[in-house]
Amino acid sequence: MGASPEILLTILLFAMSCVWAFPEVAIAKHAGITRHYKFNIKLKNVTRLCHTKSMVTVNGRFPGPRIVAREGDRVVVKVVSHVPNNISIHWHGIRQLQSGWADGPSYITQCPIQTNQTYVYNFTITGQRGTLFWHAHISWLRASVYGSLIVFPKHNVSYPFAKPHKEVTIMLGEWFNADSEAVIRQALQTGGGPNVSDAYTFNGFPGPLYNCSANNTYKLKVMPGKTYLLRLINAALNDELFFSIANHTFTVVEVDATYVKPFETSLLVITPGQTTNILLKTKPIAPNASFYMLARPYFTGQGTFDNTTGAGILEYETSSNSTTFTPTLPPINATNVVANFTRKLRSLASSQFPVNVPQTADKKFFLHSWSRKQPVPEKSDLSRA
Repeated sequence: MGASPEILLTILLFAMSCVWAFPEVAIAKHAGITRHYKFNIKLKNVTRLCHTKSMVTVNGRFPGPRIVAREGDRVVVKVVSHVPNNISIHWHGIRQLQSGWADGPSYITQCPIQTNQTYVYNFTITGQRGTLFWHAHISWLRASVYGSLIVFPKHNVSYPFAKPHKEVTIMLGEWFNADSEAVIRQALQTGGGPNVSDAYTFNGFPGPLYNCSANNTYKLKVMPGKTYLLRLINAALNDELFFSIANHTFTVVEVDATYVKPFETSLLVITPGQTTNILLKTKPIAPNASFYMLARPYFTGQGTFDNTTGAGILEYETSSNSTTFTPTLPPINATNVVANFTRKLRSLASSQFPVNVPQTADKKFFLHSWSRKQPVPEKSDLSRA
């Protein structure tokens, strides 16, 4: 027996109201395709710095697999846990319009995924394109559970710069000889700072500047006279990093999946969880040399930190690589260098990629914050609470 006209009309009106109420979602769902991924959370024995340990990974890979989509695509990720740890996955930088429950922080938007349980993340990428990443969002599992999330522009929408010869993702991370979960548990029990990592990594490899690590070196092979788009991601737990390539300059074109006004530099500052895209134009003639890519922390605090340098190597495919050049990085506490770099970051704000900032405020709020280590201001409402 068919539905009555009244019921059909009610369904139609409800569907139309959903389209009117949530236009971003309605448009996004029809703008792209649905991409399916499966994450098997499993233990894997991994060796670095002559230390082998069992660590939590996605699909047995460190770093984890890459997710690729286009602006407007729907992404569906089925996560299956085969480990004793609770876990959840956060899609770092995705705006999650009308899908906040898919954001991933444990105990905030969801209960963690337990052993032998499955959880499906379902979200649409709306109004974003560029380099982002995903990582575990509980305890310190993100030390090994992370990977890139690359969002290409919609079809027939070009970059606001010339198409590069090739695109390469470089994930900066950390390696702990110890179990990273044991490190944070000890810190929470003692109240002190956590033990620092043993190395910084390029795509999971510490590089040749550490003992017992020459064979665990990431190498970027390039051709002379070409332009490469390097998608840099700082997946280190807490450290801001300087990044440089010996004898090369590059052009910054995007930060945190937002196009910026291009500027040329030989040094990059990238904070934890941040992404930066750079255009690297290689030398017109292949030199008989290779070039270190270095990452070292910027730190001005009083606590401990990993004061070492991770390295990858840029090699020209037709070169003999008889000599390896090393870039000069600023001092650990070079705040002026960081400030100068940060001042150059400006949104592209072009006609194709505008920045729609509200010019007037509907409501104004006054927020007053204070620390218990300081006396409450006498005129504050808090002093009369």
